[in-house]
Amino acid sequence: MTEVPAIHVSGHYDIAYRRLFAPIDLALPAGQWVCLLGRSGVGKSTLLRLIAGLDGGGTFTGQITASDSQPLAGRISFMAQSDLLLPWLTVLENTVLGARLRESKPDLARAEALLDRVGLSTSREKKPADLSGGMRQRAALARTLMEDRPVALLDEPFSALDASTRADMQDLSAQMLKGKTVLMVTHDPAEAVRLGHQIVVLTSEGTELWQPPQTPPVRDQHVPETTACQAALLSHLRGMR
Repeated sequence: MTEVPAIHVSGHYDIAYRRLFAPIDLALPAGQWVCLLGRSGVGKSTLLRLIAGLDGGGTFTGQITASDSQPLAGRISFMAQSDLLLPWLTVLENTVLGARLRESKPDLARAEALLDRVGLSTSREKKPADLSGGMRQRAALARTLMEDRPVALLDEPFSALDASTRADMQDLSAQMLKGKTVLMVTHDPAEAVRLGHQIVVLTSEGTELWQPPQTPPVRDQHVPETTACQAALLSHLRGMR
């Protein structure tokens, strides 16, 4: 079994002769969820793309290292803000796309079981154009979970979902990604407090750690310590410039 690594990111990022974010020192502990928040345009998605080894259109000066000193390539599943579903493939075919690109036999039984868990079993033969935005996002989530990699990078994976479905997909993701190293971008303080072992706020000056409740994720959203943390985090984000 591939080792689940801790990841360390240090450095700064420039784009179009402008500093996007100042030197950061970000640690992603092995087997934990880190939830990343910050104002729009501060570089949260860019940071995910850097870790994933994707071109962000700018220049990164620094280092991204894994605790086992092994390359991260091939050990990451990545879910972008856009669902990136291939329009000519069905939901099921999109779900097993990774296996097909690697020219390996897809586990169709596992894919169908996963589509059932995200509520798309009756839509598995539909094309993306026939799906709602929320359905497309669930299909993209299923494709990401299907990869079962030791590292998962999730960019607002639940943003298009209604409140009830969002909670269900959070629970499913927490279950299936348990023991993985996860970095998730979110704009929702309640989501970060519910899911995060660590909460990080990215600013143009660097990163700030925000202390989550002492109880382990997935947290009860209705207990006083959770609601107090959510309210304080929201107030902090609203006060940022």
